[in-house]
Amino acid sequence: MAALSAWFWNERFWLPHNVTWADLADPAPGVEYPKASHLLSALPLALGIFAVRILFERFIARPCAFLLHIHATSVHWRATPNPVLEKVFTSITKCPDWRHLDGLSKQLDWDVRKVQQWFRHRRNQDKPSVLTKFCESMWRSTFYLCIFTYGIRFLWQCPWMWDTHHCWYNYPYQVLTPGLYHYYVTELGFYWSLMFSQFTDIKRKDFPIMFIHHLATVSLISFSYANNMLRVGSLVMCVHDASDFILEAAKLANYAKYQRLCDFLFVLFAVVFFITRLVIYPLRILNTTLFESWEIIGPYPSWWLFNSLLLVLQVLHVIWSYLIAGIAYKALVRGKVSKDDRSDVESSSEEEADTNRTNDRGVKMAFSPKAENDTNGTNGYAVTTKSWPQIRTSSRTNNDR
Repeated sequence: MAALSAWFWNERFWLPHNVTWADLADPAPGVEYPKASHLLSALPLALGIFAVRILFERFIARPCAFLLHIHATSVHWRATPNPVLEKVFTSITKCPDWRHLDGLSKQLDWDVRKVQQWFRHRRNQDKPSVLTKFCESMWRSTFYLCIFTYGIRFLWQCPWMWDTHHCWYNYPYQVLTPGLYHYYVTELGFYWSLMFSQFTDIKRKDFPIMFIHHLATVSLISFSYANNMLRVGSLVMCVHDASDFILEAAKLANYAKYQRLCDFLFVLFAVVFFITRLVIYPLRILNTTLFESWEIIGPYPSWWLFNSLLLVLQVLHVIWSYLIAGIAYKALVRGKVSKDDRSDVESSSEEEADTNRTNDRGVKMAFSPKAENDTNGTNGYAVTTKSWPQIRTSSRTNNDR
């Protein structure tokens, strides 16, 4: 383990030329530089944040949802236990096409319509309620708003907020302040909690992209802390937090069926997202990490890693911006926020699209789309989902058809 640790924390990789870990030992009593061991405190903090989230959702978010008349919806129709169909549902497809429907109909001696009905009821059982989504969004919105407010108040007094050259002056001999430490460790703990909870939260279609995003974020925060790039790292975190709480607030408005407020917040979110992720991030953040740092301290091995991860985030920004632009375009055409292309996996709109193809082959549906959506408790609304837009949209499924 000692040899592995020595190899991983190789000074020639992490630090600029002619700088050693010994040089970054505490310069004076009460003064210290960042150390990789500080990052261990983020793990118990992540568990604490997750515990706070559970209490927040139960004792704050749920009562707020009830005040807005958002309640947990029960599934009125449950699929009859059937080992054969359950195996197909879990292992092959949740939305069987005509070939599967016909084969299952013959195997079970059921009418095709009855098989369709079973799959529809089974899908409805797995759909999260609006109450669950509301509580999740309220927690994220609250945390993002609090951490963004803290970040702005802290950075407002910092010289590197206004002149990014200060991120590299006297680097890496930059003293760690309590405010910067708390900002960093809290952000890292939160993203670790997201890494854990992503496997239990509502599953969404962009799960792989979000997993890469969280992994890149945790890696960036950890690596930048280890080699004392906290100043530019704090700017990166603040830029990313700027639009997230607006997005979650838009989702809350939509769950509460305040459509005009939802549309306004979504437009505000899109504007802030484009400005922060496609303007400020590349022109200020990437500019200082790629060019200003090159001029002041020069490149070294971990410098390349750090900038590679930042560029990965920029690629994700472009992907998400494209998807947001698609929603904005549909909003202009239809007059309201339309279906999000990264909607929940369990959203009925896509499943019905697959099933509707069977109608072209002569198979009639057992229930209309509106009936299925009502069973889901969303009153016909197509539901969508962060870190890029996780907004629940408001187009009627029948309109989409």
